[in-house]
Amino acid sequence: MEKLKWTKYIFGSKLEIKQGNEQIGKIQWENMLSSKAQAMINGKLFTLNREFFLSKLEIYDANDQSLLATVMVNMFNPRSNVVINGKRFELEIQNFWQSRWAWKFNGSEIITFTSNEFITKDKGEIELATLVNDEVEILILLGLFVRNQFILFMLLFIVVALFVIF
Repeated sequence: MEKLKWTKYIFGSKLEIKQGNEQIGKIQWENMLSSKAQAMINGKLFTLNREFFLSKLEIYDANDQSLLATVMVNMFNPRSNVVINGKRFELEIQNFWQSRWAWKFNGSEIITFTSNEFITKDKGEIELATLVNDEVEILILLGLFVRNQFILFMLLFIVVALFVIF
């Protein structure tokens, strides 16, 4: 099983993906709250986009702007589906704190994400139980993009709750 590492500063706009000490991918937002991002993995360029309230996330080929996949995320449902190249993949958030989530294909986990920290940095591992191909690269980027949106939603929720309390 191959392992990758990812790191993003909570108040930053860049997420890095590393294999060993080599950076193999990144997601770069215009700013921390931006709904659009540019991504790269294994030399391939992508554009990521989300609707304002997290419901729809999209990934495009950055070269020809063709839509590669769309995933609908429901904050109150731990499962979402996406179809890539005619294959259905399921995203499952596996705990309340969203520190473990996975992509499944035909009921088997093929990519598992874990998060290890939350204070000033969000970092973790990506375990691959399958060979890397175009679909897996897209799923890695979407999985990390979804995670970032959940973190932003949680931070927004905390700020609003504090505002209401005080």
